Amino acid sequence: MSTDPILAVENLRKSFGGLTAVDGASFDVEKGTIVGLIGPNGAGKSTTFNLITGFYEADEGSVRFRGEEIIDLSPEERSKEGMVRTFQITRELTGMKVSQNMRLGGQDHDGEKVIHAVAGTAKDREAEIGERAEELLRELELWDLRDEYAGNLSGGQRKLLELGRALMAEPDILLLDEPMAGVNPSLTDDIIEMIHELSAQGITFLIVEHDVDMIMNISDKVIGMHQGQVLTSGPPAVVQNDDELLEAYFGGEV
Repeated sequence: MSTDPILAVENLRKSFGGLTAVDGASFDVEKGTIVGLIGPNGAGKSTTFNLITGFYEADEGSVRFRGEEIIDLSPEERSKEGMVRTFQITRELTGMKVSQNMRLGGQDHDGEKVIHAVAGTAKDREAEIGERAEELLRELELWDLRDEYAGNLSGGQRKLLELGRALMAEPDILLLDEPMAGVNPSLTDDIIEMIHELSAQGITFLIVEHDVDMIMNISDKVIGMHQGQVLTSGPPAVVQNDDELLEAYFGGEV
């Protein structure tokens, strides 16, 4: 496992009016690792996600991805570079079928479409997308719902679909915002197993999740935030015993 950071966040700041949501947050995510981002409500976790992925514009700070500064790139440009995220509130296209939603996640960027067209490989690429979509739908136990409209899925099924769409983009780093929220407990273990398998294949994960036990069990490293700042960072066994974080997040009790 490489110790080189694939993602480096430095002195990130964001205010909304008089409210400081992120206040000088700095941390690294090493390539090939699973990193959990925790903290109480209002700690700044989701805002940090939005700043890293370009959905919010930072007031100050740096976001470096694979050694390159990306703070001025749009969300779409960051995605093309290999940084993909999911959302706490899913964004599937409800009027399209599950299988269609999945295939959209693997569509080529505009420049790649031209290359495939010129090379005469567009049909091959479409076949690859279809095969990958089928594989993921089966792994996520959504295959039997492939012809169902996404708007008819349960909340948990929508979470699974969004995870699948993100994986269709073949990311280098995947930022998951509350991936387990609303997911049936029987599927939670399947998602955790998939995350481990994908991490072993080289995908890096940064995960925000309120299920602290899950984060502690799945993560190589945990970052604890409070009031927009990073209070602690390190192995789960160290972070879960950090007195300052315990006071802020757990009220002094585990």
